Amino acid sequence: MSRILTGRVVIATHNPGKLAEMTELLAPFGVETVSAGALGLPEPDETGTMFAENAAIKAHAAAQASGLPAFADDSGVCVHALDGAPGLFSARWGGPNKDFGAAMARIEAELARRGATAPETRRAHFVSALVIAWPDGHEELFEGRIHGEVVYPPRGERGFGYDPMFLPDGHQRTFGEMVSDEKHGIDWAAPDPQPLSHRARAFLALSRACLRRAQSLA
Repeated sequence: MSRILTGRVVIATHNPGKLAEMTELLAPFGVETVSAGALGLPEPDETGTMFAENAAIKAHAAAQASGLPAFADDSGVCVHALDGAPGLFSARWGGPNKDFGAAMARIEAELARRGATAPETRRAHFVSALVIAWPDGHEELFEGRIHGEVVYPPRGERGFGYDPMFLPDGHQRTFGEMVSDEKHGIDWAAPDPQPLSHRARAFLALSRACLRRAQSLA
């Protein structure tokens, strides 16, 4: 059963782009956030074989080290013509310096090597697995994904990671060309919000779970 979020929570990431997005998406929950980096928490080894497993590893490590509930997201882009790569290894494709320009160029080179040049052969989807862990070991998982295609050269300088090469279905601009309100697309006041990004969809699932819990206690 979902718990209601209160008090102070840790955002278990050292990625400044992801930290900014998660801080923004947590704002409507009215909780105080602090990053793992600000607390000096180490980054645990991500040894899972699925996004959800890696998110859980990070969330539980931060919760145990801080004594606070902790959020962690594990996400990546899965290119269908590359058998789902880079997928779970999306961050590693950027190398030790997190050079996502080089990572995007690698995706393009791999697609060209396989002859995947037409838009219909460049299908991809973004996945976000969001885990909240409490110091007592309780955890909750929420997932979101968005389908689209990868384009090259990258377009736009907003967002982070692979955003400039991901074109979501039904749109003419990449995530890298969208401001955050357009990329996430959550109207919390709407009766049926329709978020765009994978991470926003995971947070919407979280908000609905918390609402159901609050209503059950009313």
